[in-house]
Amino acid sequence: MAPLGNIIRLSPLQLHELPNNVKLGGSIKQSSGGRVYNPSTTTNDDPSADRTSDALDQDGRPKLAAFIKEVLDQAKEFIDDTISSTFREGSLKTSPPATAQVRLLSWGITGAQLHKIPWLKSRIPRQPPADSLKSGEAWFARRSRHANQSQEGTADFSEFDYGLRIDHSEHEREYTPDIFDSFKVLEWDLEHDGEQLVIGEYSQIRMTIYEMCHKLPFPLSPRVFPELVVTARTGPLSFIIVQIPVNINSLQEAFYSSGRNLKEGDTELKRKRPVMGAYTSIERCRIVEDQSIEWTVATASDAKGSVPMWTQKLGIPGVLVKDVGLLIKWISQRQRPLTDSK
Repeated sequence: MAPLGNIIRLSPLQLHELPNNVKLGGSIKQSSGGRVYNPSTTTNDDPSADRTSDALDQDGRPKLAAFIKEVLDQAKEFIDDTISSTFREGSLKTSPPATAQVRLLSWGITGAQLHKIPWLKSRIPRQPPADSLKSGEAWFARRSRHANQSQEGTADFSEFDYGLRIDHSEHEREYTPDIFDSFKVLEWDLEHDGEQLVIGEYSQIRMTIYEMCHKLPFPLSPRVFPELVVTARTGPLSFIIVQIPVNINSLQEAFYSSGRNLKEGDTELKRKRPVMGAYTSIERCRIVEDQSIEWTVATASDAKGSVPMWTQKLGIPGVLVKDVGLLIKWISQRQRPLTDSK
């Protein structure tokens, strides 16, 4: 098994651990020096050299391109290696109207395993989070294979790409009944001289912060999950989506985390005081050898509040499975009429 990464964890990133952004108190600096960032030009062959020196700016923040590359590299390694080598396979489920079967998987990461992560010696250093080192992380995953066809019960690759990668958080709100708001807090500018940033194999990159708002059954309070969202194409036939919890309580642009929603919310639900939860996920779609679409999702979460973790663990697999049918239904009802009219 490949070593666990230090960024895509359940413990929230802090603002000073993010690349520069004008809304974080400074000007954006183009760390790549142009449209294309070549990772090989920043490699130091001296093993005794400080691996982080070329990844941080003068203020100690991670450089934009180096941070994005590290996030996406860690996500790919987790999907390609960690799931196959460590996750325990569960049962096959169905998720109508999707015709594909859904394989469930799970893995509990202990606090001792998290303690072994090179938090400060990784390319993008982080302070070790005391909370998760004690409690560990409960990860669940699913994998499904879908016919690459724009027809009932499935979708073609362009439809998956539109529904999942493009405007990921907004579309997730549209096809998930329990999400009542997806508030965009900020976005990083990834263009240089009118051209989109390319980082090695990663293109069409987007990085944003959203507050994802979920309603829960009475008497539970709404949950808000502040997320750093990184999406990218990883080739002509694959894309990846990463969501990482982030602490934005002190950011005035935040709506729910800052408490502005209590007075400024435009519905009664949006004006309720939420419980702030934590959610992290890695999601990949790719066309595989038989030309079907493989959709893999791995996630860990904590809804906080009065909901005990053992109860959450019981419910997460069912939610993961249900999401497959929700997306396929949304594509059938919303995307195909738009496509057919062009």
